[in-house]
Amino acid sequence: MEPRLNYVKLSPEPLKAMYGIETYLRGCGLEHSLLELVKTRASQINECAFCLDMHTQDARAAGETEQRLYALNAWRETPFYTPRERAALAWTEAVTQLNGHVPDAVYDEVRPHFTEKELADLTWAVVAINGWNRLAISFRTVPGTYKPLMRAQMTAQITGATVN
Repeated sequence: MEPRLNYVKLSPEPLKAMYGIETYLRGCGLEHSLLELVKTRASQINECAFCLDMHTQDARAAGETEQRLYALNAWRETPFYTPRERAALAWTEAVTQLNGHVPDAVYDEVRPHFTEKELADLTWAVVAINGWNRLAISFRTVPGTYKPLMRAQMTAQITGATVN
């Protein structure tokens, strides 16, 4: 597979905005492990190979288990996820697959596990990964090129921040 074009170089301004959302999400208070599960699950639904490669690597680097990553596509059938993670995964699926609306039953399922602010932040995380998926899929970003910590370095390069 060959990439179609380098959107990173061609459109740096909207990319800064996307990285700004990512920077916000990393500091919003939602658990890093939860965010990686959400990003991985949305990427599975959207069949984004690059993002699947990225987020499973990042999840592993942060201590996520192989068992939970392998079972994520069938999370409803396993005992490996907490009630909060299950609620987040249900929300992720509903927001990713919209089908005209997010069902009240899913909203009712997620509300006991998240504050209003957390739910807003979780939704931003789902919106962001769906955007990244669409960019990577549209322009055929090649999987296998990402290494953990690259995202922080790329964010710093584009936004002018420093990497610890």
